Amino acid sequence: MDNVEVVVAHDERATLRVGDVFLKIDPDHARIDAEVEIMALAPVPTPRILWRKPPVLALAAVPGTALGLLGEPSTASAKAWAAAGAAVRTLHEAPLPPRATKSNDVLAAELDRECEWLVSSGALPAGLVARNREIAVAALRPYPPVFIHGDLQITHVFVEGDALTGIIDWSEGARGDALFDLATLTLGHEERLDDLLTGYGRPVDVGIIRAWWSLRSLSIARWLITHGFDPDSPGCEFDVLRAAVRRG
Repeated sequence: MDNVEVVVAHDERATLRVGDVFLKIDPDHARIDAEVEIMALAPVPTPRILWRKPPVLALAAVPGTALGLLGEPSTASAKAWAAAGAAVRTLHEAPLPPRATKSNDVLAAELDRECEWLVSSGALPAGLVARNREIAVAALRPYPPVFIHGDLQITHVFVEGDALTGIIDWSEGARGDALFDLATLTLGHEERLDDLLTGYGRPVDVGIIRAWWSLRSLSIARWLITHGFDPDSPGCEFDVLRAAVRRG
């Protein structure tokens, strides 16, 4: 069909757009179940579920456009970023969902494993990996759990003008660290952090957000490379890691 657009596709799942309908195709039925449950609990705008027939979940398109793209400057207004921050705070203040995110011990083990791979594979210089690992471990501290999106990439937040219209892709929603959401949304867009935090309206430790930038970039790089994505594209994960070293 001419009006079918492949939004994302890899060996785990795929998302297609057919007109104003998104079809999420995922053979992991538990992951689809979790996404449906989390969307029902989230106190912010989410896509409307049209129908469900495993392994397919059909969702109505969210109006507006994504807040931005990783690797490109965001053209959204400061007010739109602030609106996103206000929505994230609303989510974080909601009652906790049943599922928990990964423990710090699990994340630390993953970080060690991924850092070793980045060096042994030659993907990144050892010094760059080591410095970012030093920064990243600060994120692995005790924190009060909140309701998080868990994968709050900039392309998952939609705005229209200065208003937020919806947040998509809830399969990782869980109890977790509020600063992880804030860091994920501003990964590669450090210049928009102040706008986001203006809307969030609560004091946060920016050092921990920066630690999450390093941790997420180190931990996801191998997955990106092996699934056909390029973390070394301008403005993407490897540039985030280089910026962390320049920052000192």
